[in-house]
Amino acid sequence: MHVHPPAPLPRDGAQRRTSAAARWLLGTILIMMLAGLAATGSASASTPAPPPDDETSSGIAVNGTLRNSEGTLLEGVTVTAVGGGGSIVVDDVSGPDGRFEIEVPEPGTYLFRVEEDTLPEGTEVLQGEVTRDVAEGRLATVIFRFGEERGGLDTSAAGQFVRLLVDGIRFGLVIGIAAVGLSLIFGTTGLTNFAHGDLVTIGAVVAWTVNVVGGVQLIPATIIAIVVGGFVGALNEWAIWRRLRRRGVGLIAQLVVSIGLAIALRYLVLIFFGGRSESFADYTAQTARSYGPVVLTDKDLSAIVISIVVMIGVALLLQRTRIGKAMRAVSDNRDLAASSGIDVDRVVLFVWILGGALATLGGVLFALSELSSTVQYEMGFKLLLLMFAGVILGGLGTAYGALVGCLIVGILVQMSTLVLPVDLKYLGGLVVLIVILVFRPQGLLGSRARIG
Repeated sequence: MHVHPPAPLPRDGAQRRTSAAARWLLGTILIMMLAGLAATGSASASTPAPPPDDETSSGIAVNGTLRNSEGTLLEGVTVTAVGGGGSIVVDDVSGPDGRFEIEVPEPGTYLFRVEEDTLPEGTEVLQGEVTRDVAEGRLATVIFRFGEERGGLDTSAAGQFVRLLVDGIRFGLVIGIAAVGLSLIFGTTGLTNFAHGDLVTIGAVVAWTVNVVGGVQLIPATIIAIVVGGFVGALNEWAIWRRLRRRGVGLIAQLVVSIGLAIALRYLVLIFFGGRSESFADYTAQTARSYGPVVLTDKDLSAIVISIVVMIGVALLLQRTRIGKAMRAVSDNRDLAASSGIDVDRVVLFVWILGGALATLGGVLFALSELSSTVQYEMGFKLLLLMFAGVILGGLGTAYGALVGCLIVGILVQMSTLVLPVDLKYLGGLVVLIVILVFRPQGLLGSRARIG
């Protein structure tokens, strides 16, 4: 007896399911953002009042040493700390040894800035503003980047545009590595996984633990973190998502479960790692090199090369290997792929392993880059909005769409600093997310007729 494969969903049904999923996704993201704002407001309201004048209270020390690219110590340079309200909290002037030390009054996020008019003549600022989360009970370090004025360095508006463009491409590649797994998981299972950002955090934390606590060099520590990330992804599939699918749990219920899993993973990392910000033991302070109008450290250039190589590898995997073709078949039509003899559960398990490994690699590259420079327990959660924006912009469920969308989002975020304050540069990711979901929910490279 000849068994006919199940017919694909009608075009109208696919459109309705895609639009419904887009509305649910947009609504869930907005609800989470409003909840976060409410929590922030509650936290601000419950902050204890400052002690009276007759009581002494020690601040939290933040220090650093100022030297240019030639190693010369910079004396008499003013460094200021700017609070959340935009006002200068405290400042200090570097001594003959180039050292400054600032005591901020309370824990929180501060913008540390070098006042350029106090720099010695001929010294150029390559990175004069650094945002740090200052935690109580630890000595925070701020690293600024300086250089010598060179004839080949273009300081015009065009040169600044090129530098921001390169920074945006670098940022977009890092987001893209982490987001490809998110897109593939959605394409093969239909799950919108809000816990994917915490896989990014787990990768950075594991690499930091192996590197700093275990004393292992960062490159092998990153390989260990990638293996751990793949294992965590496989454990998620085995222990949670496969069981839920076999019980017939709907995608909306699974989305809610992913939000709970994200919160659980985030606070497990908080218990283990704490709320501090830490740097890797290797490649933390490097001299910036000029490549025409572009200024990059060796680690930033390496991050670009690694990202491109990994993306080419993922593309070859999808196009040239049997498992890659099976992944594309499951993404196109799960039932038809199963009836054709493809082991769907095995393919989905591989997707989770690949997604976890890529997410952890993206976490290490992001923590190592000048965009973050530190490992924090919420770093993946902060990237989650940008990952969703890139994935949705490129097309839900398409790996190539995720890469294209994340590149556009990364460039938009960095370019927005030309007109927006640095603290508001991630606002562009939210704007892209809303516009795409409202006007083109299938994304740039997605198709209305396919789910994922």
